[in-house]
Amino acid sequence: QVQVAESGGGLVQAGGSLRLSCAASGRAIINYVGWFRQAPGKEREFVARISWTGDSTYYRDSVKGRFTISRDNAKNTVFLQMNSLKPEDTAVYYCAAEVSGSSEFDYWGQGTQVTVSS
Repeated sequence: QVQVAESGGGLVQAGGSLRLSCAASGRAIINYVGWFRQAPGKEREFVARISWTGDSTYYRDSVKGRFTISRDNAKNTVFLQMNSLKPEDTAVYYCAAEVSGSSEFDYWGQGTQVTVSS
């Protein structure tokens, strides 16, 4: 079992920045931690993911160059630094973990709201 919990959402003007945090804990071996988002009326979509070792990252095209995913080994925390935010980035952001033996993100947080005003 793994528990993940997001924090750091809020309201920001377009062009601003926010940093989301995802604290992971539990006994399972984590392979990847990913960030996803869901805007009102839309399906949830992948944003970025990082390997638990921190040596592999991947982003959706629309956030490349603006968002950076990173990991603090000592704190078992994954961050999503979001710069140059746009109104279309407004969504509930979820953190999820993929554990050893699985090929899917099975463990999800409750989500944190990010609102970007124009």
